Amino acid sequence: MVKSLSWISVILLMILIFYFSQQPVIISNDLSTGITERIIVTVEMVAPIQGSVPIDTINHIVRKSAHFFIYFFLGIFVLIALKKSGVNRYRSARLALFFCMAYAVSDETHQFFVTGRGAQVKDVLIDSTGAATGIFIATIIASLIKNRTARSKKLPSKKPL
Repeated sequence: MVKSLSWISVILLMILIFYFSQQPVIISNDLSTGITERIIVTVEMVAPIQGSVPIDTINHIVRKSAHFFIYFFLGIFVLIALKKSGVNRYRSARLALFFCMAYAVSDETHQFFVTGRGAQVKDVLIDSTGAATGIFIATIIASLIKNRTARSKKLPSKKPL
């Protein structure tokens, strides 16, 4: 059951990525600009900004951050699905990264055929970096948890006198 849910999570996230990629540039840009404007309003409530805000620059950062973070989570989800499928720790990390990189390439290829969009090697690199970071952090956390669990099992239990 957990294995199936893991792969369903991967597929759902891939569908979400595909959905965002199939949007024409005007719709995609309107969505990210709306998010950027909300971010600017929120930041200004906390720390007022002096002068004009370069919304195009911030919007570009928001768009590229979205690439990074969606693939960050895709990397984690694929890693978990592979581990739940019985693939060992190191092999699952390599396979998860390869899978995410291949999906990033296919995603950019898909965008090449969407109105106003294009394929960008830079986006594949951002996506792959996001996936690699997610896989790396998840692997480190899993190792720490495994080591901590192993140490706690080795400690003798204290019996009352």
